[in-house]
Amino acid sequence: MFEGKKILITGGTGSLGQALTKRLLSMNVDTVRIFSRNESDQIEMESSFKDDKLRFLIGDIRDLERLKIAVEDIDYVFHAAALKHVPKIEYNPFEAIETNVIGSQNVIDACLSEGVEKAVCISTDKAVSPLNTYGATKLLMEKLFVTANNYLNPKRHPTKFIAVRYGNVLGSSGSVVPKFIDQIKRKETLTITDPNMTRFSITMDEALDFVLESTVNGEGSEVFVPKLRAYSILDLKDSLVEILNDTKHEIVGIRQGEKVREVLINEDEVKYTLDMGKNYLISNPFINNILEKKHPEAKKVTDLKMYASDTVEKIPKEELKTILKNSGMISDI
Repeated sequence: MFEGKKILITGGTGSLGQALTKRLLSMNVDTVRIFSRNESDQIEMESSFKDDKLRFLIGDIRDLERLKIAVEDIDYVFHAAALKHVPKIEYNPFEAIETNVIGSQNVIDACLSEGVEKAVCISTDKAVSPLNTYGATKLLMEKLFVTANNYLNPKRHPTKFIAVRYGNVLGSSGSVVPKFIDQIKRKETLTITDPNMTRFSITMDEALDFVLESTVNGEGSEVFVPKLRAYSILDLKDSLVEILNDTKHEIVGIRQGEKVREVLINEDEVKYTLDMGKNYLISNPFINNILEKKHPEAKKVTDLKMYASDTVEKIPKEELKTILKNSGMISDI
């Protein structure tokens, strides 16, 4: 599907964008355009990849005209650009609206204008029953993408818009694993917000597989959610300590805007959720079961009340240790 295609990744210098770029380049695509506003990150990425199929465009998704230029002749768009740091967004909420909501609408408008084949937005568990402004803006991004399919017209507006939703990638920037590793390297006490905390487990390779499979399978209007296992924060801490060092820990209390568990499908969304085998598909209740017709292999979910990190199978600690060892995150310690 991707061979010979031209791809645009907004926010492409981030951890997902770089990993996705590497995967796409291995699939013999024609071009990957990286669209972001940080020139230093672009220079560093360009130096790291050194691939003549890569193009780097400085720009902000708040700028529709610049986006239209970036999207010219593009087949697929992966929309990963966003403001993401919860405390900063709570202090500057409208800036997140400008980027995560209005910027996402700009991506949609640019795709419609240029006749992109498919556009996929990268969402988060924070969009489910949002507790903070960041989550609320990502929920609105999902809604914008899902309903953008109302413009679908094979001749004038052929773009199929798809959303993918998952939690933090294990070891990604800003997540708990690099924080714990940094504390261990500094011989500091590990700080745990809540001993009851659980998180879904997804590695970068698993996230890439999920995003690309969803792109292939998406017909427009879907919110895809992967089927995952989970881990407890204490098991994660114990695994790292056993691999690296004997380190004490301290309970510091949950941070503002943080949840004890991750939820990827809430109790209200379950009514509109289809089982796709490897993944779930949340359909839009306002489009009269169109997705059931587009995905005849999908089955209505009957045994799910809520899809949360404390309701799914937990990864045994020994297996979690193996995942961490094989991840490459702790090789330099």
